[in-house]
Amino acid sequence: MPELPDITIYLEQLAPRVQGHVLERVTVTNPFVLRSVDPPLAHAEGKRVVALRRIGKRIVLGLDGGLFLVIHLMIAGRLKWRAPGGKKPPGNALAAFQFPTGVLTLTEAGTTRRASLHLVAGEDALAAFDRGGLEVLDATLPAFAARLTAENHTLKRALTDPRLFSGIGNAYSDEILHRARLSPLQHTARMSAAEIERLYHAARDTLTDWIARLRAEAGDELPERVTAFREGMAVHGRYRLPCPVCGAPVQRIRYAANETNYCARCQTGGRLLADRALSRLLKQDWPRSIDDVE
Repeated sequence: MPELPDITIYLEQLAPRVQGHVLERVTVTNPFVLRSVDPPLAHAEGKRVVALRRIGKRIVLGLDGGLFLVIHLMIAGRLKWRAPGGKKPPGNALAAFQFPTGVLTLTEAGTTRRASLHLVAGEDALAAFDRGGLEVLDATLPAFAARLTAENHTLKRALTDPRLFSGIGNAYSDEILHRARLSPLQHTARMSAAEIERLYHAARDTLTDWIARLRAEAGDELPERVTAFREGMAVHGRYRLPCPVCGAPVQRIRYAANETNYCARCQTGGRLLADRALSRLLKQDWPRSIDDVE
C-alpha cells in the first residue's frame, strides 16, 4: 500500500499538473470505486482544483465550492498521468479525471477492488477521513513520546495504527524499527526514554530519506514504480537476504496476508521471534537464536 513517502511524491507531481486547473470531466469506468452518492460526482465537474493535501494514506483534491475528491489507493491502486494526445487509459482504469493539461487515471491491479473514490462537501465531511494519527515529520519529541505511550501496544502495531501515527504502514514501519534497532514486538509501555528518542529520530530520518529517494526516482513524472518492496530497503521484503548492517539473514513474522521483516542480530539481541505458522509446526525444533540458522 502506498504510504506517506509515496503519497508525498504523488502530491508533488500532481500539483503542477492539476492545481489551479478546472476538472472538466470525471468518468467512472468501474462503479465499485465510487463510495459516495451525495453530492453527486457530476458536481465536481467544472470546478477548479484549489488545493492538494494528504490525509493519512489518502490523496485529497480540494475543489471550488468546498468540495473534496478523496482517493484511497489501498494496496493495488495507482495514479497515471496522460498528457493531451497521449496513450489511451490502461485497461485496469477505474476512473479518469479530465483536465485541460491532461488526464489523471486511477487504476487498480488484480481483481480485488479496494481502491476508493469519495466526493464530499465541506471540511466537516472531510474530517471524517482523518483517523487522528500524529504527523511524525511535524511532531516534537515530547508529542511523539506522548502518542507512542498513550496505549500499550507492540511497536509494530503502534507505528501502523492510523489513530496513533499518520501515513505509516507495513513497509516503512519495518524500516523504521530496523534503523532504531528495536524489536517489532517490544511493547510501548516498556520503552526507555532513550529508546523512544531513538525511535523518534529513526522514524523521521527514514521517512525523510525515502521521500528524497522517491523524488529523485520520479524526476518530473508521476511515480511509475509504486511498491512496498523497494531496492535499497534494509529489511522489508528481504526475508533470508543479508542485513545491510550486520549480514545476518533477515527474518520474518507472518500473520494473515502480511509479514513483518526484521534483523534478529540488530533488533532482538539475536533472538528469533516466533512465527505463528512455522513455530507451531516445528514446536521444539523452532530455532531460538539467529546463530541456530546461520
